[in-house]
Amino acid sequence: MSTRMPESSNSSKPAQLSAAEDPYSRPAFPLGGRIRRLIWEVCWTLLYRTSPRPFHSWRAMLLRLFGATMGANCHFYPRSKIWAPWNLHCEDQCTLGDDAEIYNPSPVYLESHAIVSQQAYICGASHDYNDPTFPLTSFPMRLGAYSWVCARASVAPGVNLGQGAVLGLASTATKDLEPWGVYVGSPARKVRGRTPHLSRAISDLQE
Repeated sequence: MSTRMPESSNSSKPAQLSAAEDPYSRPAFPLGGRIRRLIWEVCWTLLYRTSPRPFHSWRAMLLRLFGATMGANCHFYPRSKIWAPWNLHCEDQCTLGDDAEIYNPSPVYLESHAIVSQQAYICGASHDYNDPTFPLTSFPMRLGAYSWVCARASVAPGVNLGQGAVLGLASTATKDLEPWGVYVGSPARKVRGRTPHLSRAISDLQE
């Protein structure tokens, strides 16, 4: 007695779309923005990436030429990457380490003395996976004054770091971090507080 396998139904298979019809094939950004990004990538490759390590002012100047707001004494290292300089707003003494990356289709704000260490990733966008067209969604983000994103840590789209918050080594922030809290793990959880030295310094000046 032979057993016949049931024929598979094609009803569960997605319809085949042409490249023009498939929303996954469409560019997420308009042509003008893609051209602007291309020019910045050329500048980053030829002038930013190759600059000597101590030339922080040179790299800050290049970022300003592409629309970034850069405060005094910002230290952006040669292998750091900024997706859209025109959406970057830095106060004074901000740091972006080698191989750290800020993906910022929407504005990202680094307040005074904010630090993003080596290989850390600030992710400012995602996709709406419940929408069949899979659109890009981006979010403004803020790293508070004296906050620190440690090496290889990641900050999820739309997540903000409060003043003085610390995101530990290789941790992932999936929700806002409270001011002067120390967070570790993936997802990151608060494990202790941090001495609020900035607040104390401001209080001393006011006395």
